[in-house]
Amino acid sequence: MRKYFAIFRVTLINSLAYPGELLGRSLMILPFMWIFFQLWRVTFAAAGTEQINGLTVGLTMWYLMLAETIELSRPRLGDTISEAVKDGSIAYILSKPYDFLLYHYSNALGETIFRAVMNALLGGALVWLLVGPPPSALGWPLVLITIFGAWTLNFCISAMIGLLAFVVEDVAAFQWIYQKLAFIFGGLLIPLDFYPAWLQTIAKALPFSAMIYGPARLFVEPSLSAF
Repeated sequence: MRKYFAIFRVTLINSLAYPGELLGRSLMILPFMWIFFQLWRVTFAAAGTEQINGLTVGLTMWYLMLAETIELSRPRLGDTISEAVKDGSIAYILSKPYDFLLYHYSNALGETIFRAVMNALLGGALVWLLVGPPPSALGWPLVLITIFGAWTLNFCISAMIGLLAFVVEDVAAFQWIYQKLAFIFGGLLIPLDFYPAWLQTIAKALPFSAMIYGPARLFVEPSLSAF
């Protein structure tokens, strides 16, 4: 496992080589949070209520902040693996004394860490200014575990899509479908709590909810039962 940790560490250090690029990419979360705030503030006001299915405007914003942090921090792994298959560089990697998929997993994790930290800091700072402080920090250790699990699940699905390049060569369509399914059934743009009951049941039975909704909902309402 030391070689995979070394790959992770090198990628992590390399991600700090261009801090301007890292900051610039992370700034994307700010307009998203501002638009979400305006949208949900008007929605709650139009509904004439301060709470919908257990979520206030404040909790909804913190939910969306973490959901966006998880999504924006992920590298486009399917594209990376499919390109390695198409250009033949996979043969070079396979000749090395490490597993192809574990190499990409370690590499992707190294790319993700600082992106996630920057997105969380910038997005969290704006949401704090807009709606107040975040929920209790007592559940944060559990949230970190679920985020790690969400990234791992995303890696597995993205790797399978990338490896489809052996069969279909161009996997862009599969990537697009996967991304849109994750947006809808993962609760990226709208918490699953706001869906009709029948659609909630379907969404929560699919793996996409564990990749976004699970960690974000646990963040705003930490509990061992939800974990």
